[in-house]
Amino acid sequence: MTHRLPLLLALFLGVLLAGCHSVKTLLPPNLRPSTDTGNTRDEAMQRLLQATPCCSSFADFSYQRMLPWQPQKFTLGSGGMVANLNGAHSYFLAFRLPADAKLPYRVALKSELNGRWLHSSYLFAPTIVLLDGGFQPIRSKDIDLCEHMGWGEETTGAFGSLEVGSDKARYLLVYSSAAQQSGQTYWEQSPAAFSTKATLNMNSAGSFSVPHGPDGTLWVGMMNTTYAKAIDNAICKKAPEGNGVLSTLRTALPTPWSHDAGDSNHGDNGDRARSP
Repeated sequence: MTHRLPLLLALFLGVLLAGCHSVKTLLPPNLRPSTDTGNTRDEAMQRLLQATPCCSSFADFSYQRMLPWQPQKFTLGSGGMVANLNGAHSYFLAFRLPADAKLPYRVALKSELNGRWLHSSYLFAPTIVLLDGGFQPIRSKDIDLCEHMGWGEETTGAFGSLEVGSDKARYLLVYSSAAQQSGQTYWEQSPAAFSTKATLNMNSAGSFSVPHGPDGTLWVGMMNTTYAKAIDNAICKKAPEGNGVLSTLRTALPTPWSHDAGDSNHGDNGDRARSP
């Protein structure tokens, strides 16, 4: 019997440890202790700065890829080609614009959160350059990103768009300027958001600013209905505080003691007095 005690103790400890492991796997990832060992954004920025640029003028890029007819997913980051534009290193995408598209049309963009934990998440914020047939810039714009929490990954992220209205536009270049890389995007987390990805990545409530970074996942393509609805309903900044729901209702709906209601009552009494 004495010899069995060590064996029974070992079996008990094994079951206990296995149970603890099972409990851990049941915890949502955003409730488990963070395993991050460093600042992923700083590390990604360092890799970008150490990369050798391939291109430094708009004519250096290859524009063989056609702009997708609907938003398509692209990954920008380590291992990708790097440009040096206006003194800033950046990963990039280059497209040929459709010649038969009816003007004007919109290009849709969506940046996904890069990072699993709030304190280390960031976004790739795009800069768009439209070029003519001679690779001369027609328009350049840092795209403002606005957050939308949808029911799935397709409608969850930081959205933006650019209108193409010039018949001279032939090419489109996507990169991230120095101003974009150092900027931030307002993010408002809703407790009613049911997107699994968003729930894993963010806290359940509150608002904050997500920093921009050098790499990440970007969706680019011609605007479709899904993206248009997401952009129209996206949150770009914190809403101004009002005077409350009751105050708003008082100004929107007439009350029995309001001036208009009183005039209406007098009118009704007069009509009744004239009735036989």
